[in-house]
Amino acid sequence: MAERREQTALDEVLTRIGQVVMLHHAGDREEARSRFLDLWTEIGEDGDPLHRCTLAHYLADTQDDPADELAWDLRALTAARELPDGGPRGVPGFFPSLHLNLAADYVKLGRTEAARTQLDQARTAADALADDGYGEGVRAAIGRLELRLEKDGPGNGGPWGPPRQRPS
Repeated sequence: MAERREQTALDEVLTRIGQVVMLHHAGDREEARSRFLDLWTEIGEDGDPLHRCTLAHYLADTQDDPADELAWDLRALTAARELPDGGPRGVPGFFPSLHLNLAADYVKLGRTEAARTQLDQARTAADALADDGYGEGVRAAIGRLELRLEKDGPGNGGPWGPPRQRPS
């Protein structure tokens, strides 16, 4: 009986997070950020790792400052790492997205090597993705960011350094 109540509470929090995600996707970024922060206060730094991971993941998307976005994405990854191996179905498939988001944050901040490290981790973690629309979408996003880093990287005349000589 206690396990059922715990599952119900888990579902209620995730439902509330989902409702705020819909608000954000409808275009009310400020209100979504405010409600997410209220939920974060309610859940707390020591709350359920799944709640913290999910909430921080979506809260990152409401940030105006790339450094704040990075901080929330790091919180999401930290919480995901606290989940037990037998955690909710699909959790391993969340790691590629978490690392991809961190890579994108680092690109925004001009931290190319950190971005490449996170992108490598996203690519490695992508083995856990199913061959479905979500998995294909994450893999495609990893590929796009890889191409961007190759195009803009230090060896290709991007903003991080001079072009290098290509072998003939």
